[in-house]
Amino acid sequence: MPWPRIISGLVAIVVALAMVGLGGWYFTLGFGIIIFLGQLEIFALVKAKGILPAAKITLVVSQLLLITAHIDSSLSDALLPLGGTFICFYLLFQPQVATIADVAASILGLFYGGYLPSFWVRLRDLGDGAVSFPLGGYWPDTWPPSLEALPVGLVVTLLAFACIWAADIGAYTAGKIIGRTPLSNISPKKTVEGAAFGMLGSMVVALAGSYWLQWPLWPLSGSALGLMIGTSSLLGDLTESLMKRDAGVKDSGALIPGHGGILDRTDSYVFTGSLVYFFVTLLLPLLSAS
Repeated sequence: MPWPRIISGLVAIVVALAMVGLGGWYFTLGFGIIIFLGQLEIFALVKAKGILPAAKITLVVSQLLLITAHIDSSLSDALLPLGGTFICFYLLFQPQVATIADVAASILGLFYGGYLPSFWVRLRDLGDGAVSFPLGGYWPDTWPPSLEALPVGLVVTLLAFACIWAADIGAYTAGKIIGRTPLSNISPKKTVEGAAFGMLGSMVVALAGSYWLQWPLWPLSGSALGLMIGTSSLLGDLTESLMKRDAGVKDSGALIPGHGGILDRTDSYVFTGSLVYFFVTLLLPLLSAS
């Protein structure tokens, strides 16, 4: 593996862990930068197809979604249809008559590139923790901190990240060693064997996490979480591959040395945040009640 790829990957992991650990506005604003750069790549892909989305207003609305998700998640839910309305209004009154593809690409950028990732902010904000940094940053009162003292959002976000990493590593390793059966024409290098081991890796990590956290019915809840994250990360990867294939490009960008663009490294996270958030806030309480 080339050194630029290794170094940039390590830097990305350190930055991600720092953002998640501090939480507060550090996570929200840092995530906002990632979303902004990712959406620029989305709009570059659709423009390569001759589509003209409402890029500027979508970028602004998406940043407002992230900010309101940190302040009050219900405001973020209300902002989504309002933002979609403004985007359509903008496109309807352009000198050049908009097409169905222009509207669809704009809404795609808002939903796929802004609203769905905003659930990572909601997930990280779950629970209370000691705030001793400016901008709502978290720092434990004692070191090393006890598990009980850690905010729920911090623990679950790290667990979700670990499941995604395990899924990526498992799929890559198994695909290289024993991968024989093509998974999809969208991404010819992906194999059924790699996907299966990716799911398995995610489930192993989720099972260990659910046992450690003493979740209700931990074998069931851990298996379900791992399978869900493994599936959603794979679908996120395939969705981005579909967009790149349709646009006729190999990578979504060239921002990260050895890795390509922001979307190339974050596609597995797009669908996962919202699913994990609702898993923790809706399903786990039901299991506890039973």
